[in-house]
This record gives sequence, C-alpha cells and structure tokens, in this order.
Amino acid sequence: MPTEIRQYVRSLGLDAYVVGGAVRDELLGVPHADEDFLVPGVDHARLRALLEPHGRIEDLEVHGQLVGVRMYPRDRAIRTLAPAGIELTPPRAERSTGPGHRDFAIVSDASIGIAEDMARRDFTINAMARRLSTGELVDPFGGLADLARRELRTVSEQSFREDPLRILRGLRLVSQLGFTPTGSTLAAMRLNAGGMRHVSAERIGGGLAADGMGELSKLLLGARPARALRLARDTGVLVEVVPEFAMAVGYRLESERQPLPLDEHLFDVVQRAADADLPLALRLGALLHDLGKPEADETGAPHAPMGAAITSRALRRLRYPTQLRRYVVGLVAGHAFSLDGPLDGLFARRFLAAHGDAQAFDLVAHKRVDLLAKRVTTAEHDRLDLLERLLKSEQSSPHRVSDLAVDGRDLIEIGFDESPALGRVLAMLLDEVLDEPARNTRETLLERAKQELQ
Repeated sequence: MPTEIRQYVRSLGLDAYVVGGAVRDELLGVPHADEDFLVPGVDHARLRALLEPHGRIEDLEVHGQLVGVRMYPRDRAIRTLAPAGIELTPPRAERSTGPGHRDFAIVSDASIGIAEDMARRDFTINAMARRLSTGELVDPFGGLADLARRELRTVSEQSFREDPLRILRGLRLVSQLGFTPTGSTLAAMRLNAGGMRHVSAERIGGGLAADGMGELSKLLLGARPARALRLARDTGVLVEVVPEFAMAVGYRLESERQPLPLDEHLFDVVQRAADADLPLALRLGALLHDLGKPEADETGAPHAPMGAAITSRALRRLRYPTQLRRYVVGLVAGHAFSLDGPLDGLFARRFLAAHGDAQAFDLVAHKRVDLLAKRVTTAEHDRLDLLERLLKSEQSSPHRVSDLAVDGRDLIEIGFDESPALGRVLAMLLDEVLDEPARNTRETLLERAKQELQ
C-alpha cells in the first residue's frame, strides 16, 4: 500500500522499511496518519549525511540518547503531508538498566538487522516491517498470525519489565482495536503492574506524544474503553495509574437505582460516553465523577464536591493541562443536578449562568449517559430532553454579565468607584435580569443601579 510519503522516502535512494503501527493498521485496513521508517545498514551519522541534501534534519533523542532523525523535506508537497516531519532511524537494540521507563541503554550499530530491531518492540502486531523497494513483509515474531486471531502478545517475556508503560499501551489497543491479550500477556501485566509507578505522569495522562495525549487518554478515546478498564482493574493497573479508584472497586451502593458496584457503573458510563462519541473531557468526567461516593456515604456530605476534589488531585498528578483539568472538575462538581423541580426558562437561564454555555450542554450530555447506566424511568429521560430544549431556546436570552445592557464604565459614569462593588452590582443586575429578561435595558438597569448608591 504505497503512500506518497513512502514513495518519497523510497525516492531518496534509501533501502528503507516502514515499521510498527503503520504496518499493523495497513494490514487491518485501519486509516493511519503517522509512518515511521527504519533504514538498515547505516549508523546515525551516515543517515543524517544521506538526508541533509533533501531537507532540514533534527536529531531524535529518547531520554538523552540519539535514536534517529526527523526530516523536514524541501519538497513542499511532502512537507504539507508531513508537517511534523518524517522520522527515520537506523536499527537499534535497547537494554534495560533498571525498573523505570528511562532506565535503558540504546545500542545503535549499522550491523544490527531488521529482526533484532523488531525484537525491542512491545507487541508482535507492532513488530513488523514492510520493505519499500519490494513490498516484502518482515514478520519475525508472528505478528500477522496474531492480527488474524486479534490477539495481543508481547515480543518478549521481559517486555513489561523493560518498559511498564507498554502495559497501558496494550490496554489502549484493547480499547482502540478490540484485541484480546493472551493469557501469558495478562499474567505479565499483573506481575508488572507495580512498574507503572516508575512511569512519568505525562506519558500516562497529560501526554508527551506528538498528539499531546498519554496512553490513558487514548484508551478512553477508543471504541471499547470499558473492556480495557476492566482488564486494567483486574490486573491491578488501574489502581496503580489512578489510586483514587481503590475505594470504588467492588464498592456497593445498595441502590435499586444504581445496582452495579461503583467501578462497574463508572466503566458503563465511560462506555456509553464512547458510544455517544463524546470528547475526552466528558470521558474523563465519566470515569471519575462518582469517586466521592464512598467518602460521602461515610460523612453524609454531598458526593459531587468530594468527587470534584478527588478529580482535581488525580488530573493534576497525571499532568493534564490546567484548562482541561478545571473543565473536568467543573463537570464533576456540577453533574449531580436534580431534575425533580420545575423545569422552565428561568431554570435554564440560571443553569446557563451557573455553568456557561459549553459546560451546561456538556452536563446534559454527561447526565444522559449516566442515566443510561442506571435504572430510571422514561420520565427522567424525558425531563432531561426538556432541559436540553430549554437551554437551546434560552441561549439567546441574557445570562452572562457581558450580556447586560450596561457595563462597569456605565456604573462609574453614574457615580460608582472602581472597586469590588462594581462586580457586586453587576452580579445583582444579572440576577434580576435572569428572573426578568425584559429588564435588560440600559435605562432600567441604570435606574436600578442608582438605588445602590443611596
């Protein structure tokens, strides 16, 4: 399956191979964007020298050790197809020197063969290469047969010990591709789950990859996250990655409305979020939203604020971006809103004012998948649908301070000082406008504000 990038690399006169996930996805018929290339018979210096006439070259490093180059071609059309550059590496072998992801030495030598390079890879389905010049498939570890069986098997018995992150990567492939780990692979996951403590938080959550996502995020964004999360729980990986989950595993809520153990309920909500194609923020919220329930049951306090605090700690530790973390925390804090009271325009306007437009609709989307994972009446689903319709109809009504017909400068002109009082008066005016949108005129609001000066 020659692509323009492959044709270009071949045109450079290199005896190159496309390797790894691109070969796997091609064989599965799965679209893929990234293609990495292996160039045997050269060392790093020779590879760089061969490529320099064709574009700008950057050294590729893994934890301070040279592993290859990234090329930005002079050819404008190819550069458009690969804006992040094309990665090319000489064959190499890796030797573990300790328990952590950084604890290994790279051995790069022009004499290292394709099979030896493949031997350092994680799973057999990722340890295949296709020679550009002939289309020959190099498959030294039976990856093609494992693809046919849809089985996930490590290349080496030491794979997870050498790099514990591979455990989570394997579970991500369960979610994304629907593969089943072999019995020996699952046993190795259990045995090496503790090694996840040595993996950097960014690689798990916040993301050091080019796409800005760690393996947990990619797992959640797969089509079958619940299946992967159950395996993560059963192998001990989930609690290593998200220790806040420990209290949820097997926790019984003793509720007809929510009969499943808490962990199973959360997995179910995540899966329904995936089925609804909801974005990462909502899938993180689905995973974490009820983690405050065990503590709330002990103290009698509301579970949503406790869950929000737990979520904040977990996402901060996993180095998720601040903006995403705060948004998910807001979802968790607000997810337990009631549908029992009157649902009308006023409720919708105040809901929009409290949460902002984007989060208001995301809270409805979260509530929908949460309710689908519970035993509730059709009437409750109907009321949620009503709320969504009301939110849409009230979006054009004033519900933000910026929607008011006056602003801080107008208040200063009638005698207010530049002080916190400005904010308090604007908030008061908004509160009254939420009750009666017709009051949102400059004359009415200035007259009301003047009353606060007396």
